[in-house]
Amino acid sequence: MATETNADVVIVGTGIVGCLIAQQMLDSGLSVLMLEAGPRVDRWRIVENFRNLPPGLRLHFDAPYPPKPWAPHMESYSDAAAAEYLQLEGPNARAYRQGYVRYAGGATRHWAGICWRLTPEDMRLKSLYGVARDWDLDYSALEPYYTRAEYAIGVCGPSDPALQWPPIRSKRYPMGPLPFGPGEQRFTDAAARLGLKNVPAAQARNSRIAYDGRPPCCGNNNCIPVCPIAAKYDAATALPKIEAKGGRILANAVAYRVETGQKNAIEAVHYFDSDKHSHRVIGKIFVLACNGIETPKLLLLSKDERNPKGVANSSDQVGRNMMDQPKLVAELILAEPMWTGVGPVQGSSIMQTSQGEFRSKHGGALFRFNNLARGAFGGVAAVRQGLVGKALDAEIRRLSACTAELTIEHELIPDPNNRLTLSNKKDWLGINKPNIYYDVGDYVRRSAKEYSVPLVRKLAAELGATDVQVSTEFTNSDHIMGGTIMGADSAASVVDIDCRAHDHHNLFLPGGGAMTTGGCGNSTLTMAALALKAADAIATQMKSS
Repeated sequence: MATETNADVVIVGTGIVGCLIAQQMLDSGLSVLMLEAGPRVDRWRIVENFRNLPPGLRLHFDAPYPPKPWAPHMESYSDAAAAEYLQLEGPNARAYRQGYVRYAGGATRHWAGICWRLTPEDMRLKSLYGVARDWDLDYSALEPYYTRAEYAIGVCGPSDPALQWPPIRSKRYPMGPLPFGPGEQRFTDAAARLGLKNVPAAQARNSRIAYDGRPPCCGNNNCIPVCPIAAKYDAATALPKIEAKGGRILANAVAYRVETGQKNAIEAVHYFDSDKHSHRVIGKIFVLACNGIETPKLLLLSKDERNPKGVANSSDQVGRNMMDQPKLVAELILAEPMWTGVGPVQGSSIMQTSQGEFRSKHGGALFRFNNLARGAFGGVAAVRQGLVGKALDAEIRRLSACTAELTIEHELIPDPNNRLTLSNKKDWLGINKPNIYYDVGDYVRRSAKEYSVPLVRKLAAELGATDVQVSTEFTNSDHIMGGTIMGADSAASVVDIDCRAHDHHNLFLPGGGAMTTGGCGNSTLTMAALALKAADAIATQMKSS
C-alpha cells in the first residue's frame, strides 16, 4: 500500500504517460504514488472558467487554467506573461513557445485527442534518407504497444485500410470513425481534386458508443480547451480509477530534486508543497513522466557529486534534441460558407505529404483543416472594425461562415543544438526556469519554401478562397519531443528502448522526451505506446528483484 512518502513505484506527472503506467503497475500488484505539480480541479470548474471568458480569450486554450504561483506555465494570451516562465532564444524562439498546463491530468485536459502513429519510414530516416537518426527499435516492435494504447484510452478510427494511417495494424480500432462535418468534407473533396487524400484521424474520443465509462462525442467543439462531457480521453477521468485501485495522488507537489545513492540508483524524489515546505518520497522504481520540458529540467536540477552534469546525463544529451512540428497557418476568406465547427476541433489530415524520397533534402508536412467554430474569430474581427448594430451582426455572420484556417505541420529532425538548459531566472519556489534555444533548421525551411507553402496555396485556391494569408513565422504545435532521447548507444542517448535511463537502473523516462524522431503527426499515441513498453519493463524488473 502506497503512503504519502513511500511506494513501490513513484511517478512524477499525472498526464497520459503517468496514468497508463500507474494503472498497469497497480494491476501488477505494485503500490503507486503519483506527484503532480499543479492543482487537481473538477471538470465543471474548467468548463465554467471557459464559459466566463471574454471572446478574445476563448481563442487561447490555457486561459481557463490559471497557473498557480508554485506551478507556473506559459500564458499564451499575454506576450509578457508567456515570457515569464519559458525562457526562449534562437532563430526560431517563437516556434518553441509550447502550450501546456501544470494541472492534474496534464496536457490531456486540453489536447485535441488526435492519435496518429509513426510510419515505419518515420523511424528510419538515417538508413532511408541519410538524415537524422534511426530508432533502435522498428515499427513492428512498437506496433503491439500502439494497439494496446488505442484500446487503453479508447480510440476511434476507420476500418477501411485505405483510410488508415499507416495501414499496418494488428487489430481494428476499438470504435469506428466520427463523421466529417460539412467544412471537413469540403476540404476532403478539394484535396481529392488535387490528387491528395484527406484521411480521418484516429481520435481518443468515443464515436457512436460509450467506452470505458465515457459517453459518445456530441460535437461540442470545445475539445480544446476541455471536453465538457468527457467523451475525449483525459487523465482527469483516469485518476479516480487509479485511486480506486489503491494508487495515491499528491497534487501541488512540485518535484525539484532526484536523489541518487549507492551504485547510482535513484533513492528518492524531493518536492515542495504549495507552502514551500520540502518533502522526500522513497520507492523502488522511479518514473519521470512530466513532459519533454519538465523532465529534462528536473534531471538537470538534480546534479550531484556522482552526476555533475545532472541525473541521467553522463552522455550530455539531457535537454538536447528538443523537437516539435514547426507550424505555419493559412487564413482563408471564401466566397461561399465553409461551415466549420460541426464535430471535434480536429478530425482529419493529409498525411501522404509527410512521406517521400524528398526527405533526403527537406522534411515532410501534414495539412489539416481546422474545424474549430469560427464564431469567436468572426466576432473579435468584426468588433475591431468598429461596426455596430445590424452591420456588426452581418459581418460576424459572414466572417464566421466564410473564413477558414489550414495548418501545415512540418517534420523536424533532432539537433543537439536545440537545447534546454537552466535559466538563471527562478520561479516563486526558487527553482530555475527552463531556457530553450531553438532553430527549426534548413531542413524545415526548405520544406516550407519549396513544398508546403506552394501546396497550401493550391489547396486554398481549390477551396475557392478569395484571399489567402500564409504566416511567415513558424509557431509551436505543442508536440513536445526530445530532451531525453532514446538509443542503444549510452554515449549518444539518455534512455534505452524501454525508456530506462542508461545511468540508473531504476529510473524510467518514458514519453515524448524519449522519441528519436517525431514525423509530422501528433505525438501523443507514440508517447502512450512508449509508456506501455516501459510499464512492461518495470513489471519484469520488479518481479526479478
